[in-house]
Amino acid sequence: MSQDPYQLLGVDRDADADAVKKAYRRLARQYHPDVNPDPDAQERFKEISRAYEILSDPQKRAAFDRGGDPFGGAGAGFGQGPGFSFTDIMDAFFGQQGGAAGGGRGPRSRERRGQDALIRIEITLAEAAFGVARELMVDTAVLCTTCGGEGAAPGSHATPCETCHGAGEVAQVQRSFLGEIRTLRPCPACRGFGTIIPDPCRECSGDGRVRARRTLTVKIPAGVDTGTRVQLSGEGEVGPGGGPAGDLYVEIHVAQHEVFTRNGNDLHCTVTLPMTAAALGTVLTLPTLEADVVADEEPTTEIETSLELDVRPGTQSGSEQVLRGRGVPGLRGGRGDLIVTVLVDTPTKLDARQEELLRELAAIRDEERPSGHVHPTSRSMFGRLRDAFNQH
Repeated sequence: MSQDPYQLLGVDRDADADAVKKAYRRLARQYHPDVNPDPDAQERFKEISRAYEILSDPQKRAAFDRGGDPFGGAGAGFGQGPGFSFTDIMDAFFGQQGGAAGGGRGPRSRERRGQDALIRIEITLAEAAFGVARELMVDTAVLCTTCGGEGAAPGSHATPCETCHGAGEVAQVQRSFLGEIRTLRPCPACRGFGTIIPDPCRECSGDGRVRARRTLTVKIPAGVDTGTRVQLSGEGEVGPGGGPAGDLYVEIHVAQHEVFTRNGNDLHCTVTLPMTAAALGTVLTLPTLEADVVADEEPTTEIETSLELDVRPGTQSGSEQVLRGRGVPGLRGGRGDLIVTVLVDTPTKLDARQEELLRELAAIRDEERPSGHVHPTSRSMFGRLRDAFNQH
């Protein structure tokens, strides 16, 4: 194998520092022992690493170009000699990650964003439909007023760490087949913050926040449903070190209504009529969902608390009537419908006079011995899918 670093890296002799680094990164990703277990790849990686060590150092590169020893003699020779920075290997895989050559990651900030919080509340169907404002009691972490989030006792402040001198990192040097490998680790004395609080705040124990119970008002928009979450920005947990608060999410659960059931933005209810009313027709008075809003207030002419349902003569049991725009308002506008299902109640007990009248009616209608009408039962969607599948 050639010992020329230019040939090993595959760059021209006038290649600039960026071209040299790009070539090294490409080859390191190909031959590094962690990604290529071939023994020949390990030797190849040593060679390209040494080549990069020469060409990335202006003095060593100039010495090699003059035909001299880039490592200053000492019997080193190309492919041997002192080690190189572990940062260059990390750059080959992850780009500039820090460390001494890249300026370091630096100390961690004590201020961090707080966590989001979630609470669940139950509201009525009318409140979900038309919106409501609710007061909530929330138990979360808030800013410590004693230290203002700094974590230090009043009159004191955090001081630079004597172990890492405020860098938040300490260097560790290890020897390997590559030479000396230098890595940076968070300082164990200050946990990477770069500062130490000698006298922590007694109220928050140096965390910069305490737990407290507070009251919030949440405005629930019209049209929400079970599972809807209302976001309150900045009302969650205050972060460590007095960092910005997370968000508070209020998850809605809609209680069951005694009259209406909800399907999307539509409301459904069922009315039961006597057989005679279904046959002759009638007018029913139905409550509206708005009636729940004014249940505890004085009735007003602006809110319609009831409506009339016109049941046509001859209405069959199970038939539906749709009242447009009487359902639940949508979150993005519009309003669903109220769908009323009519059930006909057939009497089970008749006195003598009632039975006599019904028999007389049956005779008039020639229905004393009706044959009935036999027809297929309406199949469900799953039944139709099964039949379609069996045909193929």
